Formats: sequence, C-alpha cells, structure tokens
Amino acid sequence: MKLSIFDYGAGNLHSLIKTLERPGVTVQVDTDPAVAVTADALVLPGVGAFPAATRALGNEGRAVMQSAIRAGLPTLGICLGMQVLFDASDEGGDEGLGIITGRVERLHAARVPQIGWNQLEPGAGNDTLLDASGLRIAYFANSFVCRPADHHTVTAWSTHEQDRFPAMVRVGRCTGVQFHPEKSSTAGVSFMHAWLREVQA
Repeated sequence: MKLSIFDYGAGNLHSLIKTLERPGVTVQVDTDPAVAVTADALVLPGVGAFPAATRALGNEGRAVMQSAIRAGLPTLGICLGMQVLFDASDEGGDEGLGIITGRVERLHAARVPQIGWNQLEPGAGNDTLLDASGLRIAYFANSFVCRPADHHTVTAWSTHEQDRFPAMVRVGRCTGVQFHPEKSSTAGVSFMHAWLREVQA
C-alpha cells in the first residue's frame, strides 16, 4: 500500500512517518496535492496553522483533493489536518476542503492552547478504531477546535475546561482526529495501525 502524507511545509513529520511505516506500507511525503491523491490513502498531518495549510493547497489543489476524498480516498486528518477537512476557520486563511460541514473556532477556555493528555468520551455509536486500539486518553496540542453542523459525524468527544469539542469525526472513508495519535503512547500507535488495517481491508 502506498500512503501519502501531504506536507504543508509546517512541521517535522518524522514521528508520524515512523508510526505509519510497517511491512507492506510505503510512506511518501508530497507537497503537490495532485500527486498526494494518487496514493492508496492520504494523511493530512497535524502541525501548523490553518492559513498556511490552505495556502499550500491553493484553489486547484483544494478542488483535486476535495474530489478525491469525496470519491472515497481513505483519508486521516490529524489535529490541523482534521480542521482542514472543514469549511473555514476563525484562524483565517482560505476555504478548507469542505468535506465536513462546519467551522473551526478558538477554544472557549482560559488556558489556550490545550497541551497535554485528555480523556476521549464516546460519540455517535461505537468507533471500530477506538475499540480496536483501546485508545481512551490521547495527547492534544491545539488552540482551535472543530464545530460540525451535524453531531452525528462525531464518534468521540473531549472537554477542555468547560468546552466540549469533537475529538474524532468520521464521514465515509474520511477520519479526522483532534488529538495526535503518533504522540499518544502505545494505544496511539495501535490506533494508527488499526486505521491502516481498515484501509487495507
């Protein structure tokens, strides 16, 4: 399986690549959206800011990636990558991919950013990835969170101070997580491997 990490040029992808590399999986890093979507699966990584990420996509790249994901390209958006799946962000920048209807907003909390471990609360139904990995507490590093129009897309929630926000969303073969599974210890790695098995199946 060929797996593409789309690089917005915003951070070190080393830990993510090491988590995804395993027998039968080839990981490549692409800066061209048109090349990234030719892989068997796509990862939108979680370091950086919404304006820089949407600028890296550009109008043509956004259209190409949006079309591929809507057509069924298995996609995992991590932290910022999850936010890019939404329509727009209060952080600024161009439009997001619009795969999930909703907006990205600043956390409603005194302590921002949220940095550290936080509990995952069940959302709509049982999520097979969470069940397979046993992931119940995950590592977060975020100032912004997603506000989907349809809460049925949310398969896990988390709460920072008094702000309850989606920790995980699923639409078709597209998954978004606000946490960093690659930094969430053994269960986080198991989550990533469960996602790879799901893609391969």
